[in-house]
Amino acid sequence: MERAREEASAGGPDTAAQPQEAGAALELLVHGVGGTTPEKMLDDPRTVRITGDDTAAVFRRADDVDAESTPDGRRGGPVPEAYVWCNLTSGNGARALWLLLLPFMVVNLAHWMRPTARGRGRTVRLYGLLVRLAGLTLTVLLVAAACEVALDLTAWQCAGTRACAERHSWLGFLSPELSDDGWWSRPGRRLALAALVPAALTGLLWYLSHRTWSAYESQQPLSRRPEPDEESGRTALGRPGFWYGRRLVARLRAAHTAAGLLTVAGAVGSAAARFDRVPGGPALLDALGRLLQAALVAGVAVVVWVVCRRGRSENRLDQELDRHVVRRLPLAAVLLLLLTLVYAGWERPGWQSAGRLPGDMTFGGIALVQGLLVIALAVAAHLLHRTRPDTRAAMHGLGGPAVAMLACALGGVMSGGVSQRVSDWLDGSGASLAGPPVLLTWQASVIPPLLVVLLVLCGELGRRTWVLSRTERAAVERGHPEEPEDTRRTRRIARTRAMATLTDRGPLVVAVTSTTTLLLGAGALVGALTTERAPAQAARHAPAFVHGAAETAQALGSWLIGLGFVLFVTWGRRAYKDASARRTIGILWDVGTFWPRAAHPFAPPCYAERAVPDLTWRMAAWTRATGGRLVISGHSQGSVLAAAAAWQLTPSVRKRVALLTYGSPLERLYGRWFPAHFGPAALSSLHHEVDCWRNLYRLTDPIGGPVRLPGACGPEVDHEPLEDPLAYGRTQRHPLPAPILGHSAYQADPAFARERERLLARLRPAVPGPRHRVSPGADIASPGADPEDEAQGESGRSSA
Repeated sequence: MERAREEASAGGPDTAAQPQEAGAALELLVHGVGGTTPEKMLDDPRTVRITGDDTAAVFRRADDVDAESTPDGRRGGPVPEAYVWCNLTSGNGARALWLLLLPFMVVNLAHWMRPTARGRGRTVRLYGLLVRLAGLTLTVLLVAAACEVALDLTAWQCAGTRACAERHSWLGFLSPELSDDGWWSRPGRRLALAALVPAALTGLLWYLSHRTWSAYESQQPLSRRPEPDEESGRTALGRPGFWYGRRLVARLRAAHTAAGLLTVAGAVGSAAARFDRVPGGPALLDALGRLLQAALVAGVAVVVWVVCRRGRSENRLDQELDRHVVRRLPLAAVLLLLLTLVYAGWERPGWQSAGRLPGDMTFGGIALVQGLLVIALAVAAHLLHRTRPDTRAAMHGLGGPAVAMLACALGGVMSGGVSQRVSDWLDGSGASLAGPPVLLTWQASVIPPLLVVLLVLCGELGRRTWVLSRTERAAVERGHPEEPEDTRRTRRIARTRAMATLTDRGPLVVAVTSTTTLLLGAGALVGALTTERAPAQAARHAPAFVHGAAETAQALGSWLIGLGFVLFVTWGRRAYKDASARRTIGILWDVGTFWPRAAHPFAPPCYAERAVPDLTWRMAAWTRATGGRLVISGHSQGSVLAAAAAWQLTPSVRKRVALLTYGSPLERLYGRWFPAHFGPAALSSLHHEVDCWRNLYRLTDPIGGPVRLPGACGPEVDHEPLEDPLAYGRTQRHPLPAPILGHSAYQADPAFARERERLLARLRPAVPGPRHRVSPGADIASPGADPEDEAQGESGRSSA
């Protein structure tokens, strides 16, 4: 069957022996964010799955499955099929746990936001390298936060303090006083036992990454032979290996897993090594500690080398694996961690835990490295943007560095929130514990000033929206000169149009937020390093106003960061139980996980690495087998999948495909934020490479918009803005008030059917081939194919 698929995709000699008549018309519907049911997409309660599985599948109406199509379709139009992919992102309740991976997802987006550039290959590689290093620091930050909670706050501080251990009886066997100097009460053994928590977290992240890779990224794209007229200079989305990142994900997964384990080893080993270096300490243990630290430094160097050594391989379908790195690097890190635990657990008379665990400046070092990486990334992005300026690019090409800054800020907030809440829970209302590192308190204290800036920004955006709403009222009135005036109706339409423009203010919001975060984060780092005290204590001798502001910011920041963490956990728990809340989270992942995992292997999986090959296989099989016409209709995020799938086709197949997009964010969001892949040049090439393309949008749509192709191409693709509502007042066709549809129900507009028919009329069927009565959903057969494979292909039309 695999050989048959390759022959079909390459246009082999047997591709004509297929189920449909030449010239048959197919409409492949692809839904948008949030998903829907095939019954709604096909407007029929009786649908049948003809190919696919429970995760993603293609459906048809029951009446269309066994019917032999005519060139114009069974019902005088194209035979509709629905590709349903919502379970890739918003399926079972366990997906709600992906909220914990939010910083990893955001930093992965930064990789794909680089500006368009030609002839700057080294700068492009440097940009990708800097983002991968930023992703590595986020993994270290997450594991360091787990070490702070398990090792420092719990095993070192609470178990070593009698009052705290008495409040939490489950720590009694770790307390020297309560356990009467039991075996586990030694500081090194307490740390070794507590180290199992961050080590288990690292193992869980490795398992989730490997499991989701098997379900998503192991799907092999369409393998094809290049055609003579095929151009290689179009967007990278058309490269054979773009949607198959197996090799890079495996390398990064090994490196990040090793980095997490080495972080745990460093947290445990540094405390024991510090005690052994005290004059008069055990010489043998001191020497062993130095050897382990040298091995730890070497391991860190190897991890950084693995991350820097290789980026994505997109020009070919790379099916190789760096087995030595993938297998031996994590195993070496596990071995080093075990040796460190044994070393820390060795008997050391006179060793007691007091204060904070040594190594508080770990968080300061991570914050400093992240800030330097973001600045270097901004310089690289500016150089790339300057070589090929794009006036529509978000933040003049600096969207990637800004988003990377937000990812680091999210990681810091989550780390500080967990540490602060656990510290308050362990310490209760007393002051027996030293608490989390000072830097985390400083980072929490800058949250109130950041919120003040954001509130001011929101107020300004609200003012602009109100002014625009007043302007839109006149436009609405001019658009309906013969209608009786309805002030409330006019205001509602104008307000909806004005609110829809807030999407275009996204770059301003991200720019202000990321810049403010960078400046406040730098101030927090300097304050923590210079004073080594919390903000309120550091400002104790300052003027009363400054002291009061510092106390307020510290108290309010601690409360806000704790509240944010509680809301975060509550939302995840609600999403685990509530299908509607889970669907909302699924929408976030629909937008955020379209891109492959190129910067962080622990990010939520890329659903497009399954969806794009699915669509490509279906379109190639249909057009090659039937010589028929195909319109792929994509709504919202489905239009992005449709465009990506079209780019993966060979030129000869792509010329038999028409593209109909509606409510599409192709230019409004993807073109502005991802200019290297969806910029004007890429979208113009798509317009010229498919047979025809038409785009529908509304002024009331906050997501979809025009494609804005330059020159004469623009009107060819973009339809005039659709009327919304369909009728201003009551009419014979709409006796009841027509709703404002915004981003939904594009197919209800008469323009949808009209434009679809125009696209079909432009496509010319190829020379008819032999007719065979085979299932429409069957796999393409070839001489010598396994009979079991052919039977399985015919059974692919059975219902789920």
